[in-house]
Order: sequence, then structure tokens, then C-alpha cells
Amino acid sequence: MQTNQDSAGKIPLLLLPGLLNDATLWQAQLDDLADIADCQVGDLTRQDSMRAVAEDVLATAPAQFALAGFSLGGYVAQEILRIAPQRVSRLALLDTSFKPDSPERAAQRVAQQNSVRLPGTFHGFGDKLMRSYIDASRLEDHLLVDTVRSMTSRLGAEVFLRQSRLQRVDGSQVLRDWSGPALIVCGRNDAITPLPVSEAMASLMPQSSLVVIDDCGHLAPLEQPEQVSAAMRSWLLSAAP
Repeated sequence: MQTNQDSAGKIPLLLLPGLLNDATLWQAQLDDLADIADCQVGDLTRQDSMRAVAEDVLATAPAQFALAGFSLGGYVAQEILRIAPQRVSRLALLDTSFKPDSPERAAQRVAQQNSVRLPGTFHGFGDKLMRSYIDASRLEDHLLVDTVRSMTSRLGAEVFLRQSRLQRVDGSQVLRDWSGPALIVCGRNDAITPLPVSEAMASLMPQSSLVVIDDCGHLAPLEQPEQVSAAMRSWLLSAAP
């Protein structure tokens, strides 16, 4: 399987952000990969089911593209593979999972949804969530924290509720069926989708490369942008198996 290139010789690259994320999540990659990739960031905020989100993204995507999904975007990427695998030339999954929500995780989502409905202004990721999402070594990095908080508060409570309700289903068969080039990236200290989950994904795709980023939590594209961009550049330029 070969990666299509556009008329300028660049690789069409569809980037899918995570929960309460927008193009800000991918800004470093948009800049770093601009010489080889024609990048488009999918909007995951408008629909109420995983299938509808994937179809919404596909409606404006190139005919064929390299596909990178972060966190929630990884689940959407798996849904795209269910719908239109022939349009995907290569796959990257960053700090995400293929597992359905456990009862405990589902209950946690409900608790978070209920907290958002409480009176007061929605401020995006508060201190508690921030400690889960970024590496402990970066909690005093005010530029990083402010970037995350600004992005999540800008998208707002309604998007948070809509995305939290999206059903995360088992993607193991989808990944087993994928035979194209594949990259898996995980922050070594990711507390949301821990490293063993990425290792399990890699075992489902023997042709994949697993890149583990040290001193990094869940938000790898923002926490360690240079390392993420380097891994994605190698993935984009790698030969098909």
C-alpha cells in the first residue's frame, strides 16, 4: 500500500484530536510536518455518536490520507477503518486505546458529566484533571498548562458532554485487520491510556512501530512536540510493509 501524494508532492494527513481538543493540540506537528504533509484537522465536536463523528470527518477528508488519532481521536480513527479502510494509507495512534470502557471508566465519565452540569462557569481541565493529563514534571510549566486550559475551556461544557457520551467500543479486530504501516506513540507516564494498552495495540499490529516518550504524560503532542513530530515524520516516510 502506497501513500498518495497531492499535486504539490505532499502526503495528505488527517489529524484527529482528543476530548476537548482542537487544532491547538497538533500545532507543533502542523508546523513541523508542513514540508512533507498536507495537514487537515478533523472536527470531532458536532455529532452524538462515534459513527456520526467518523462520517462527519470523512465527508471533508481527502480521497485517501494518512490518519493519526490522539486519545478520543484514536477511537474515531478505528471507526473510520470500519467505514472506509480503503481511504486510509497509513495509521498512527497516539495515547489512545482500543478497549471498550470498563464499568469503572463509564462510571467515571458519568461523574465527570454530572460535575460539568453543576452551577458555575466551565473552566475546562481543572487542577485534578490536569494532574491526570500531563506529566508531573510539567505541572509548573505555565505555558503548557495555560495552553491546555485555554483550549479546553474554549470548547466548553456542551462539547465535553457530547464527547464524553460517545461510546468507546472494542477495536481489537479492526487493528488485527489493519495491514498497512502503523505507528503507536505513548507517553511513558500516561495515566489516561497507560503504556500497557499501547503495548497491547502493538501486539495486534505486528508491523507497527511503538514509540515510548519519556517524561511525558497523556498529552504527548503538546508535552513533547519535537519527539512526536520526529516519530510521525519517520512514519509518514516509511515504506509500506
